[in-house]
Amino acid sequence: MELSKNYKAENAIIVAAGVGERMFPITETTPKPLIEVQGRRMIESLIQALIKNGIEEIVVVVGHLKEQFDYLPEKYRDVNITLVTNPHYDTCNNISSLYVAREYLKNSIITDGDIIVHNPDILQPYFEASGYCSSWADETDEWLQEVDSRDYVKTCSRTGGKKGWQLYSISFWSQEDSSKLHLHLEELFEKEKVTDIYWDDIPMFYYKQEYNLKIRRINSNDLVEIDNLQELYELESPISL
Repeated sequence: MELSKNYKAENAIIVAAGVGERMFPITETTPKPLIEVQGRRMIESLIQALIKNGIEEIVVVVGHLKEQFDYLPEKYRDVNITLVTNPHYDTCNNISSLYVAREYLKNSIITDGDIIVHNPDILQPYFEASGYCSSWADETDEWLQEVDSRDYVKTCSRTGGKKGWQLYSISFWSQEDSSKLHLHLEELFEKEKVTDIYWDDIPMFYYKQEYNLKIRRINSNDLVEIDNLQELYELESPISL
């Protein structure tokens, strides 16, 4: 993967606070990012891939069963892992998680914690412009982007569609765009009390004209995002009910 070097990620923010209702009953006792899939906890596949790419400052936003994440800074003592508590995790959508971590935004990678990384190269820290890891999809019901000839995003559909670039929750942000996110998080979550949206709605829909996002091309088999129990079962994860 040959990447432009306009920017280099200095840290990563992993959003791992949610309750994971679509994976009950497992998530009643285990946070979703800590579920083992094919012998590895999801969040650790991310952390290991980040470390392999030289990211030594990692912020993990926790909430649901947050004490179960306490082992991470000790286990990965060669890097700086900071746990940030989201007190709103059970009443607000994940805009609240990035809001509580907003002071850490700079040249940053932002990702959900419920991802299995198969190809660590997708987390190489150099990037040309802010945007999301995306793979070509002939049809999907996930967020789907239309891009121009230079891979800059023209439109995005929350409900999917046919023939476009499926958005994954690993994204890269320049300092300039992180400063915008910081401001927009405060405007929406803090001042306007908009609490029921994904933080990704900010650059994709609420303030679309203020961001110029470019997809980061990956293959669909570079990672797995697990949304529900059925997807977990299909991966033949060792599950303890």
